Amino acid sequence: MALKNPSAIRRQLLRWYDQHRRDLPWRRTRDPYAIWIAETMLQQTQVATVEPYYQRFLRELPSVHSLHRAPLRKVLTLWSGLGYYRRAENLKKSAGEIVRKHGGELPKDYHAWLALPGVGDYTAGALMSIAFRQRYPAIDGNARRVLYRLLDPKNENELRRFAKLLVARTRPGDFNQGLMDLGATICIAEHPRCPCCPIATHCVARAKGQPIKSFRTGNAGLTQDIEWPLAIVRQGGKVLLRQRTRKGLLAGLWEFPGGEKRPRHGLRDLLTSQLAELRARFPSERRIGEFRHSITNRKIRSAVFLFDLPKNTKLRLPSRRWRWASPASLREFAVSSMTFKAATILANHEKNSA
Repeated sequence: MALKNPSAIRRQLLRWYDQHRRDLPWRRTRDPYAIWIAETMLQQTQVATVEPYYQRFLRELPSVHSLHRAPLRKVLTLWSGLGYYRRAENLKKSAGEIVRKHGGELPKDYHAWLALPGVGDYTAGALMSIAFRQRYPAIDGNARRVLYRLLDPKNENELRRFAKLLVARTRPGDFNQGLMDLGATICIAEHPRCPCCPIATHCVARAKGQPIKSFRTGNAGLTQDIEWPLAIVRQGGKVLLRQRTRKGLLAGLWEFPGGEKRPRHGLRDLLTSQLAELRARFPSERRIGEFRHSITNRKIRSAVFLFDLPKNTKLRLPSRRWRWASPASLREFAVSSMTFKAATILANHEKNSA
């Protein structure tokens, strides 16, 4: 199948983008480093969530050299609450390779980007087109939805071939960002606003009367429902944090003790096992709330239990993986998003109990 009217699609999309582009902080810079940080944060994370993290990260680590020199603990702390922490670890690793192999200059070669930890087709294409103005597609989730509806490709390979042919020669970064904005604001997953679309006349799905046409790739849609209770051990106004191991899910992050509940195991049994390392007798727990959370393909329901230790109870921490902290100081740790949510439940509980 041939790509029809590519020049008209480019022209109409760029005209629309010039008038309706979202004003985002990473679009006000030509600094490849700042664009790299933004594009990494934007992977699987909404724009509104990313903005404050992006600003704070660049204030603390404004260059690839400062990122390379920073302790991983600091990088994870700046990332704390943003989720998908492997991205932060890969940023740190990649900064080291850029300093060692590229003299601290961000590479202007697509394949050099792909060789860095955690960099895939989308990030490499976004950097090459936005930061270096080279003709590469950048296909995020929004752009992919637009392209599938617009062109009705047979498979992912044909989609990528069309995307490479379609991307503009003179303004590749603006074109790619235009596709992203179109998918985020007009060509949305449900109830697309087809009358407002600048390229609706070229859309195959609309012509077929299938504007809601969707698609799946890989394991999309395969999710796990999980119970993951958390224990807040509190004494003298401080709460107990535990650091996760350096391997596996949420590696190295600080958290309230807890974990995934297995079938046939009760919540109390799980919490007892999570606190067993402390070798202490705890008072009866109080359930103070519950929240929902998602990690990759896991849909988590997390009940929060409060254990209030009497002031005269001495609790000896078994290792440096355990630490007392005030709830107000959690931002100083590389803390998981689930722990922040549980801390909010604790704060609301205290407010309602006052």
